[in-house]
Amino acid sequence: MKRLISTIAVLFLFLIFAFFRSTDQAKKNQTPTVGILQLTSHPALDEIHRGIVAALKEEGFVAGKNIKIDFQNAQNDQSNLKSMSQRFENEDAAVMIGIATPAAQSLANTTKTTPIVMGAISDPIGAGLVKDLKHPGGNITGVQHREPIARQLQLIKALMPDLKTVGVLHTSSDDSSAAEVKEFSKLAQKSGIQVKEYTITSTNDIQQVSATMASNVQAIYIPNDNTVASGFQTVLKNANQNKIPIFPSTSEMTRQGGLATVSVSQYELGKMTGKMTAAILKGKDPADMAIEYPTEGTTYLNQKQAQQLGITLPNELITQISKKGVVIK
Repeated sequence: MKRLISTIAVLFLFLIFAFFRSTDQAKKNQTPTVGILQLTSHPALDEIHRGIVAALKEEGFVAGKNIKIDFQNAQNDQSNLKSMSQRFENEDAAVMIGIATPAAQSLANTTKTTPIVMGAISDPIGAGLVKDLKHPGGNITGVQHREPIARQLQLIKALMPDLKTVGVLHTSSDDSSAAEVKEFSKLAQKSGIQVKEYTITSTNDIQQVSATMASNVQAIYIPNDNTVASGFQTVLKNANQNKIPIFPSTSEMTRQGGLATVSVSQYELGKMTGKMTAAILKGKDPADMAIEYPTEGTTYLNQKQAQQLGITLPNELITQISKKGVVIK
């Protein structure tokens, strides 16, 4: 009887050991999930997403092979941001990525432990995501989107040397675009250019506000603003009707009909985000990862748009830009 009890006990212990070993092995073999939350659809944010996936692949993380990528697009809906962030938390994502400030903020409100990578956020400190760019110290790190605003203003002045009044369109609730507008306005006013600010609360306001703006200014500057970018075609239509050039903050909007910009590549911003995500998947702690950002921008000039607006560009300026930048013909 004692031998039988001993045998049962040994068997029981063996089964417990086997169970926990198989559970641990299952956890090791589990494919990690990378949750990507994008605020809305427009070319700039889509390019960031494309860069993230490309960089992950370059670093050895391939969707469907050794990682699962759960991509969610909130379509500019705050309730979607909240539910999609919770979705990532429920599926125990290994890393979460927020493309655009509201997406990153939503993820930050959902978890204080899961690593979060900011996908090109203009003002991480002002947005309340990190307290220090060099030493984030928490579960959030990522890439900052810094546009070379001083160089953009130099380009605007070179193309429009007699410019006196410029309109700036941005979303009133977007802290990141507001910070960019503040910097642009300060530099423009020092150059003797009057800045007229026009704000919107949603894409529903763009038609009326942009029409009013286009009839009261000589040029339009658009900061890095996702809501305005979503309705850019409406802004462009009203500007074209008044023969007013637009100077956007991204190359994508310049290709769509803006006159010119000095901008960092959205795709490269995405690749930087993807590489930081890969480093975390390999074991790096986001608390010790300084916020990264590109240091150079590229000049983009839409020569075709200039012709449509009746703007004559100096040949030497076109030649100069074409050597180091991009001339869209």
